[in-house]
Amino acid sequence: MKEKNIFEKIYDVVGQIPEGSVASYGQIAELAGNRRWARVVGYALHIVPGSAGLPCHRVVTKDGRVSDAFLSGGVNRQVELLEKEGVGIAGGRVDMERYQWKKCVF
Repeated sequence: MKEKNIFEKIYDVVGQIPEGSVASYGQIAELAGNRRWARVVGYALHIVPGSAGLPCHRVVTKDGRVSDAFLSGGVNRQVELLEKEGVGIAGGRVDMERYQWKKCVF
């Protein structure tokens, strides 16, 4: 059986983030297999095909900031999508205590 590449692992994790929750780039990296891949997560999400249907808008920085380079539409589009799911944003940041996905790493 062929092992998944880094991007496939990242996309698998991002696909699991539930509606109304967010995860940080570092959290995605750790769940995908290496906590040092945070920048790789950012790159992977930047190049993901729009048709992939991944909830990339649910990935934010560790302190809850939304991305200035969010796919098509920038910050406003990411904020719009998160707010539509019930995620509160104040001052361009998500309250990570309240909305961060509580996925365990085993």
